[in-house]
Amino acid sequence: MYRTHTNGELRLSHKEETVTLAGWVQKVRDKGFMIWVDLRDRYGITQLIFDEERTPAEVMQQAKNLGREFVIQIEGKVIERESKNDNMPTGDVEILVTQLTVLNEALVPPFTIEDETDGGEELRMKYRYLDIRRNPVKNSLIFRSKVTQEVRNYLSKEGFIEVETPYLIKSTPEGARDFVVPSRMNEGQFYALPQSPQTFKQLLMVGGMDKYFQIVKCFRDEDLRADRQPEFTQIDCEMAFIEQEDILNAFEGLTRHLLKEVNGVEVEKFPRMLYDDAMRLYGNDKPDIRFGMQFGELNEVAQHKDFGVFNNAELVVGIAVPGGNKYTRKEIDKLIDWVKRPQVGALGMVYCRCNEDGSFKSSVDKFYDQEDLAKWAEVTGAKPGDLICILSGNTNKVRAQLSALRMELATRLGLRDPKVFAPLWVIDFPLLELDEETGHYHAMHHPFTSPKPGQIELLDTHPGEVKANAYDLVLNGNEIGGGSIRIHDKETQAIMLKHLGFSEEEAKAQFGFLMDAFQYGAPPHGGLAFGLDRLVAILGGQETIRDFIAFPKNNAGRDVMIDAPAAIDEEQLNELHLKVEIK
Repeated sequence: MYRTHTNGELRLSHKEETVTLAGWVQKVRDKGFMIWVDLRDRYGITQLIFDEERTPAEVMQQAKNLGREFVIQIEGKVIERESKNDNMPTGDVEILVTQLTVLNEALVPPFTIEDETDGGEELRMKYRYLDIRRNPVKNSLIFRSKVTQEVRNYLSKEGFIEVETPYLIKSTPEGARDFVVPSRMNEGQFYALPQSPQTFKQLLMVGGMDKYFQIVKCFRDEDLRADRQPEFTQIDCEMAFIEQEDILNAFEGLTRHLLKEVNGVEVEKFPRMLYDDAMRLYGNDKPDIRFGMQFGELNEVAQHKDFGVFNNAELVVGIAVPGGNKYTRKEIDKLIDWVKRPQVGALGMVYCRCNEDGSFKSSVDKFYDQEDLAKWAEVTGAKPGDLICILSGNTNKVRAQLSALRMELATRLGLRDPKVFAPLWVIDFPLLELDEETGHYHAMHHPFTSPKPGQIELLDTHPGEVKANAYDLVLNGNEIGGGSIRIHDKETQAIMLKHLGFSEEEAKAQFGFLMDAFQYGAPPHGGLAFGLDRLVAILGGQETIRDFIAFPKNNAGRDVMIDAPAAIDEEQLNELHLKVEIK
């Protein structure tokens, strides 16, 4: 056998035992008459010692030729270390080596395989298999495995059945762009990779499966950023004979279970917030409620003077920054520059200092008196010692801008503690969302989401006012899950598709299979999908998902390790009935 023990396993209780270990050479320290080698595997590090008085000469010579990342096997005796290392579990022992076998030599790695490495992100992605040897990445993948296992255990105990759905499906015009796959056997026709198993899990409810889940790969051909990948993993769930309350209770239970089992954290409250309130108080539909700084809308107390910037704005809104009055003028100017960056897009920022003596000093004192400024403080909840930051303009834009500022200030103030978890349900989303460029409405979630009871009639007269039976689970300012109660009858689904711009023929061509299924006794049903990558990252105390994915893509959607996507040869193109002109 290659090993009797792992490199994280040996303790003083193994003293005097003869063991066989295998792994990678982490470090070599050669003192001439004595050589120490740190041997690493997934489980930890064990120190090896080669001593010219106690180690055979040929083994000693072999040890002198070892390099970093050589794969070796050794046999030796467990002895007590003279200089113990309290920072590692195996720090009380070392192995006096009597046999050494080099299983594979290694080139010098392009970056150091250490917790703190000298390798840049792109270089480490190119050699991802080496990066995985580093503890931060290795531990993140192990952590992901633990979370996934807990999800499976919990849902299985709750009566959910794991069912796999197809990866080669039909392209639909809703949502992000599909990745398409040409069919060799059906000339000119294409499969699509699923953006989610949405219609299949609904069909499973029609099929009577009742409680379904799947940990499933999904694909979206869209622009990327730190928390997005072209392929991602969902914890996809669906339940039949339920109402919204049943869904919320079921997945509060799963989230509580994960927080307790994975993080050792007990969370009792899952507050619920209307979508409209989330937008009004926080400027986005996934608010971070670990801290305050709720928005105060100031139109009534700021648009009565001759300050045109406020008077011409659709919305004047501010936040109180705790302790912000200590900021110097230079620091405030930097904040103003921050909100004027293209990524945020504000034209400027008005501020007001709340002095400890109860007086106020603003950047617009020319237009507003102390009584006015006191009303600003009242609306924003500002206290003596705080700073009020105010933006104005188009309602949707200014809310997004102030939301970005709120999060930036919270980060600077240390209010976003990754060890504190604040879950939140956001409910009653709009059913439809207006595309300002085209003037057309599209489904805010997807076209299978049910409107709130009694609201479907509003689709003809006030489509923007119709609320959806939809809900998102938010954790620490990130949407970790979302879902809805589904439409389960053909007539309602047809009405919904009509209002999304589908003709009767288009609706039948795209979704006829689903509407046909609804005619054979579809039960009321609904579900939710967690984004596993993001959930794992947040539980692991991180904002970005890349280190929790074994082989991620870069920001251009490329796998720089295997150099994909890549061209294929002409013979393959011909078989697929494709002709591609390379520009």
